[in-house]
Amino acid sequence: MRLWWHEPFRTFQTNLREIDAGLDVDRVLDRIEEFGANAWLLSVGGIVSNYPTDLAAQTRNPALAQRESGDLVGDAVSAAHARGIRLLARMDFSKVDRRRAEEHPEWCFVGPDGEWQVYNGLTSVCPSAPYYQRETFAVVDEVLSRYDVDGFFFNWASYNERDYSGRYRGVCQCLSCARAFGGPLPAGPDDPGYPRWRRFAKDMIDGFCARMRERIAARRPEAPLIMGDTADIVFHEANNAVGRPLWHHRTSEHVSTARTYRPHVPVFTNAVGFVDMPYRLAGEEPEHVAQYLVQAISRGANPSTYVMGTPDDARYECLDVAGRITRHHRDHQHVYTDLVPAARALLVRPDLLAPDPAIPEFQGLYRALLERHVPFDVLGEERLADCGGLGDHTVVVLPDLGALAPGAVAALDAFAGAVVTTGSSGFDGSAAQLAGSPVHERLAVRDGVEAVRSMHLLPDGAGAFPVPVVGAYHVVAPADGALTAMRVLSRAPYGPPEKCHGHVELAQPGLLRSERVTVLPWTVGRAYREVGLSAHRDLFVDAVLAAAPAPVAVETDLPDQVEVVLGRSRAGLVVHLVNLTGAGPQRFGPPVTVHGSHLRIPWADRCARVRALRAGVDLTVTERGVDLPPLELFEVLVIDGEM
Repeated sequence: MRLWWHEPFRTFQTNLREIDAGLDVDRVLDRIEEFGANAWLLSVGGIVSNYPTDLAAQTRNPALAQRESGDLVGDAVSAAHARGIRLLARMDFSKVDRRRAEEHPEWCFVGPDGEWQVYNGLTSVCPSAPYYQRETFAVVDEVLSRYDVDGFFFNWASYNERDYSGRYRGVCQCLSCARAFGGPLPAGPDDPGYPRWRRFAKDMIDGFCARMRERIAARRPEAPLIMGDTADIVFHEANNAVGRPLWHHRTSEHVSTARTYRPHVPVFTNAVGFVDMPYRLAGEEPEHVAQYLVQAISRGANPSTYVMGTPDDARYECLDVAGRITRHHRDHQHVYTDLVPAARALLVRPDLLAPDPAIPEFQGLYRALLERHVPFDVLGEERLADCGGLGDHTVVVLPDLGALAPGAVAALDAFAGAVVTTGSSGFDGSAAQLAGSPVHERLAVRDGVEAVRSMHLLPDGAGAFPVPVVGAYHVVAPADGALTAMRVLSRAPYGPPEKCHGHVELAQPGLLRSERVTVLPWTVGRAYREVGLSAHRDLFVDAVLAAAPAPVAVETDLPDQVEVVLGRSRAGLVVHLVNLTGAGPQRFGPPVTVHGSHLRIPWADRCARVRALRAGVDLTVTERGVDLPPLELFEVLVIDGEM
């Protein structure tokens, strides 16, 4: 039986305050239907129970007295189901009140200083401790015994190293953690045991999630758990935060990572309608929320919009554009049904739990591929060994990943396409790990600002211009038969102009290539991320295009800032064109409308029918592909007749 959440769906989340328990459920549901959503994510239990709980571990919301029934959840489930709207239960088990903390100190987070983590009168609990491991199951059982809820979402199910103010509180030292960890607990990131603890923490949450999923499925199999990798639906919150540098592609990256790993597991993207939790009365910039949602649906996620309080309380200008995008998703349900990744290039994201993941390298290569209109999917490094999706791609890119795990090496060696590596990827000490590598051995590493300052690479060809090496360069000896390109211009003094000379051309290459592996032994992505020279971008992308055994890029004259995302659904090949021309420092502004561009996918069926959904027109296919209608925020092309 196909479960409901394997069809596209759209959610509206009301993150309720205690004072909202008297809300008019029919008025809220009117707004949700107008918005285009067919699911309501409602605050149900945990810190505060919005139903008359009988469990000692929960606190009934005193504001339930405002309701004739005394039961917000019961009223909401009945009214939502009468309209065919799903009711999803938001649970928050991260904290308890002071009385319960005093009664059950064994539940509580204990910091390295021996103190509990108390914030605004609430005490954080530890996922290793009995509250998570026992009491939460009793709460979920109580909800399931009373209400036919259609799913569960658990908020902030994690080891809370930071509190709501962003203050670092350290690694929990409670007795349950000490027993489960099986060794001295680190205090924080500066301790040698911290990387191991991070993996322990993830395993504990994944284990809890898997057990909870089994419990819910046994009681109500039609109610999914929305949470992490072991849940029925993978959750991603698209949000902004004061003081956090904005990565403009964060939503697209996270959704792609999940969908590439498990294409048939739904992803739920919750777009936050306000600026930041401390500023939750201030609505987010409309164009910013629009990017959350467009990036989400383009990669195959189910869109959700999140407000504080009720729709009447949330005076957010961004809700207008969020509703338009949500209704687009509703009106083209068939296009988003079974939408899975379909790019030919794969970019591997560094393992985020690694001690020092090469995020700048990854982000630089991400931007380079996007700007040169090479559609690509993203996969986490930790998934290389257990992901069967490599065979669906033509070329895999490894961004400065360092030594690879044996399972990853085996998967890449079995991959039939091309592999392109940058920086340290695939080097274990002096050895090159990948079969068929053009590198015989690594001889030395120049890593750090001073180690490569004033070092350049000179591309081949008459009239080529030197490009700077930024980050790291790995000195390697080519394997027999390897093709090499680019030459290193050594470091030279810098400072007063009179002394700025002395670069020496070395026999060290900037690119090596064999039949299936291409190596750029320097951090070209980091260079592009930090300096922004198109020469860095083009050297990398040209290497990818040359390595790929089949075309991977589309042919277009769209601006660099338009992302091309390829997917395949029941409707055929689906092409999302996401207009990022409004991206600016720490913000999104209105995109510039793009006129008169064309697009051609070399491997697409030239006889297929092409329809532009946003424009509502069929496009004529010519030798240069299709002439595109004016592109505003986004366009969706559906190509029928595909394979």
